[in-house]
Amino acid sequence: MKKDYYDILGISKGATPAEIKKAYRKKAIEFHPDKNPDDAEAETKFKEAAEAYEVLSDENKKARYDQFGHQAFEGGQGGFGGGGMNMDDIFSQFGDIFGGGFGGGFSGFGGGQRQRTVKGSNLRVRVSLTLEEVAKGVEKKLKVKRKVQAKGTTYKTCTTCNGAGQVTKIQNTILGRMQTAAPCHTCQGAGQIIDKKPANADTQGLITEEETISVKIPAGVVDGMQLKVSGKGNAAPGNGISGDLLVVIQEQEHPKLQREGDNLHYDLYVSLPDAVLGASQEIETVTGKVRIKIEQGLQSGKILRLKGKGIPSINGYGQGDLLVHVNVWTPKTLSKEQKEFFESMREDEHFSPKPEQSDKSFFEKVKDMFS
Repeated sequence: MKKDYYDILGISKGATPAEIKKAYRKKAIEFHPDKNPDDAEAETKFKEAAEAYEVLSDENKKARYDQFGHQAFEGGQGGFGGGGMNMDDIFSQFGDIFGGGFGGGFSGFGGGQRQRTVKGSNLRVRVSLTLEEVAKGVEKKLKVKRKVQAKGTTYKTCTTCNGAGQVTKIQNTILGRMQTAAPCHTCQGAGQIIDKKPANADTQGLITEEETISVKIPAGVVDGMQLKVSGKGNAAPGNGISGDLLVVIQEQEHPKLQREGDNLHYDLYVSLPDAVLGASQEIETVTGKVRIKIEQGLQSGKILRLKGKGIPSINGYGQGDLLVHVNVWTPKTLSKEQKEFFESMREDEHFSPKPEQSDKSFFEKVKDMFS
């Protein structure tokens, strides 16, 4: 099980952006590669801290994490993951966190300057799901056009950077000799350049192919949630790593059910005779139709709660409910005999409103719904 991001940084959920940044900087300096050479455990903790900061420092990602946990960023085939971030990603994204104390390049775990790892671009696809698929979880097969290395493509070491992927410059300044590192302009940081490639490949030795990718979507996802399938984006040239496939969830509107978090709402229309005499009626749920009992004397505005008939929590915290909103249907046209009957009932005590203390007002019901 993945560690909680707040625990990794040693902060509470109510931490401010400044406190989050301060906590990450402390962890990053503690486990920095230059301070912990040849230490695999320190490398893991360094990556975990970077991953936690990447999410908690972004307002939108933090909100999704607070609501859905790690599931907000992970698909069925792996997700962000501590191993998903390489050292170049961390230094390129959060280099300002460390200040100038560690120089332009970094010696890394294991000593010596590391070769820069190039990552292919990410791909994004939308997947439309019915409410039933959201409730049960589903496996989708997606056809994706992605760039892959063409057969017959070979690479050779870049002569400009000697395979390092970056070039180092030393300049004399008023403060003394300063060393900076930048991606190699010849190989674009890959450390390799094309040696041979087929005629149908692009300048990086890549071609576009269609691939069918199976994605397991967990129950309880919400509209707009993004799942990540690692390594299924565009390939990178040479010995680089492939980008990721980002699967964006699009929830279809249901004709009869409305979703509110993990709960569902259903409008039930009941005839006046059924409301007076009682009956049973079939209603629709995400798992099929069920029959419910309508008690004698049922009032319009009553909310019937069907426990566990809603959407499963994506974090595994149980299942929502189905809230059935009762609407007693008043006929608009009546026959002569029907009118005479209701006229005779005007003064009947059984037809006079007598709300009980347990019958909540409209405003109380609204208050209960939002609490």
